[in-house]
Amino acid sequence: MENLTEPSLGPSGAVQGETPALRMIALLELITTRDQLFTLQSLVDQTGIPKPTLHRMLQQLESSNLLTRHSDGRHYATGSRMRRLAEDTLLNDTRNGARNAILKDLVAQIGESCNVTALSGNEVIYLDRVETTEPIRVHLGPGSRVPAHCSASGKLIVSQFGTAQRERLLNNDRLTRFTAYTLTDYPALEFELARIRQQGYALDQQEYLDGLVCLAVLVPNASGRSNMCVAVQAPIMRKSAADLEGLLPLMQRAAADIARIEDLTDNSELQASGW
Repeated sequence: MENLTEPSLGPSGAVQGETPALRMIALLELITTRDQLFTLQSLVDQTGIPKPTLHRMLQQLESSNLLTRHSDGRHYATGSRMRRLAEDTLLNDTRNGARNAILKDLVAQIGESCNVTALSGNEVIYLDRVETTEPIRVHLGPGSRVPAHCSASGKLIVSQFGTAQRERLLNNDRLTRFTAYTLTDYPALEFELARIRQQGYALDQQEYLDGLVCLAVLVPNASGRSNMCVAVQAPIMRKSAADLEGLLPLMQRAAADIARIEDLTDNSELQASGW
C-alpha cells in the first residue's frame, strides 16, 4: 500500500520568474526535487502562491502530461512527458564527448566495459558506454534499459531515496526474477539497499544476467543525492565481485572527473547567460 500521507516538504521554496512561463519552469524545478507524491495544499504551504493560481498552473502541467495525478485525485507526481524530457536531455547532453573520453580511459585501465547510467522511473538507462575489446562481452548501448532492482546502478541510486519512494519504485509486483540470484523479496532487497547506503557502492552479482557481475559508484554532486553512476561490467570468468571491489579507487576517480565536467559546464553556461 502506498504511503500517501502529506509529505514534509521542508523549508519554503521560491517560485520566481519574470514571465508566467518562467514561473511555470521554476515550479517544475521545485516539484522535481520532491521524493514523494504531493498535493495542491502542500505546494501552497511551501511556495506561498495563492491556491487558485497554483491550481491553474498544476492543471496546465497535467494537461500537457508534464504532471500526472494519482488515482485518489489529490496527489500529483511527474508525468511521462517530463520523464522523456529528462531522458532526452541526458542522452543528448553536449557533455557526452567529455564523459566518453573518461570512460575510454577507464576501460583502458580496467580492461572491461564501463558505462554512465541514470535512473528513469524504475529502470536504469544507459547514457554512455565504452565496450571492452575482449571477445566475450555484453553489448548494451546508450539508451538501453535495465530494471533498477537487479542493477548495481539502480540499487545504488534507489538506496538514497526515502522509504515511501523506494516502496513505490520497488514493490513486490515489479520485482521480476531474471536469474537465480535476482532479489525478488522486498524485505531482502531493503536489507541490501541498507548495506549499499553504508558502503557507498553497489554490486550486481549475476542478478540480471547469468555470468555477469557489475559494480557501480555515484557521480557526486553538490545536492548530496546523485542520479548518475559510473559502472563496470565483466563476465564472472574474468572478474569476480571481489576483483571489481578492488577497482573502487579507479571507479571513484572517474566518477569525480565526470562530476568536475558537470560543474565546469554548468558554471560556464551560467556565465554565458549572464548570471
